[in-house]
Amino acid sequence: MPRLLTGLSLGYFLVMLDTTIVTVALPALAPSLSGQQWISNGYTLTFAAFLLTAGAWSDRYGARRIFFTGLLSFAPLSLLSALSVSVPMLIALRALLGIAAALLVPSSLSLIAVAYPEPASRAKAMGVWAAVSGTGLVAGPLLGGLLTETFGWRAIFVVNVPVALIALALSRKAPATPPKPRHTDLTGQVSAVIALSTLTYALVERNWWALLPSASTAAVFVISQRRPDAMLPSRLISRNLLAGAMVNFALSGVLFVLSLYFQKTRGYSPSSTGLAFLPLTIPTAFNPIFTGRLVARIGPRIPAVSGFLLMSAGTLLQALAPALSVAALVLLGFGVSLAIPSLLTAVVGSAPRELAGIAGGALNAARQTGAVLGVAILGALAPASSTAFTLTITAAVLLVGAGMVAWAPYPAVTESVAGSSPR
Repeated sequence: MPRLLTGLSLGYFLVMLDTTIVTVALPALAPSLSGQQWISNGYTLTFAAFLLTAGAWSDRYGARRIFFTGLLSFAPLSLLSALSVSVPMLIALRALLGIAAALLVPSSLSLIAVAYPEPASRAKAMGVWAAVSGTGLVAGPLLGGLLTETFGWRAIFVVNVPVALIALALSRKAPATPPKPRHTDLTGQVSAVIALSTLTYALVERNWWALLPSASTAAVFVISQRRPDAMLPSRLISRNLLAGAMVNFALSGVLFVLSLYFQKTRGYSPSSTGLAFLPLTIPTAFNPIFTGRLVARIGPRIPAVSGFLLMSAGTLLQALAPALSVAALVLLGFGVSLAIPSLLTAVVGSAPRELAGIAGGALNAARQTGAVLGVAILGALAPASSTAFTLTITAAVLLVGAGMVAWAPYPAVTESVAGSSPR
């Protein structure tokens, strides 16, 4: 794997690792449930809220500069997190880490678009990028448990520092992406941040009054984006953004519901629950590479549809035959690792190169918003009905998503279009 692609992929690896590494360490991080929730959600909230802004900054100020800013922020913030002396201090630092994470994702996608201008090679590179990040999801719970038990909870933040420095060294020759003089859409950026932040707060805290400012600022954002100099040009808005939200709605919601099911119904310990999810997480560590090559050959439509269908089948199998949980989670894992790289290629490939950053930011913002909605809605639905009913509803949502991506417009990214025949 080329040095640059490794460095860019490690940046996304850090983002995914920090999403899951705290999970098994939460009891050691804070005594109260509320403190534990906010240590986890503080990162997710700012990550989701600033993705669009980070994408706009990547295009305006140059993806290379924004990526390095994210890495150079992630390392010291992680070290400060390890030195935290109180729960509020750790929550605040986790929120700042979420902003640094938001800087890394769209900028790394934009740099891949520049470094791999041919559509087929770009699709393969994005598959590698997604696969390396998938190892972060796999490694997070296992590494977090090992480090916490061996060295204490502070070690789960210290481990970010050498990874960030390695990523910085490998990506130091990233291609220059000159800043694009564009109008600063302050209204769009501020309204997007407020809308996503207040929506996340409302869902996490079950404070429904917070939906009022969320809806109001979302309306402001939609209206502001009708201008020709908007942060998110209308040509970048597609059903693939909604499809991305649906993938993470299902994935995060199912993980949350099954985590409760495994521990409360089956009596699994937290570490056993983490191991039970390995059939889901392991495919995300290697299958995106295959997906990238497949997309390069035949385009993103068939892999995206197949991913949604596999996710739906796995979720339904878990609902109807819990004894076949391993097979169900394998289907779900392969489905996720087919759908997400395909959607990334479709969204970034459809955007002009100078808007690759905001396109990647838009998709990831949609995905993170879907994740918040999945945990909130499915988490509330499961106790009121049953795990089987909740999973069946999720499978139906994924079937709708399959139909949606089947009819979405896609860019030509096959190897024959790129100038070489399929092998």
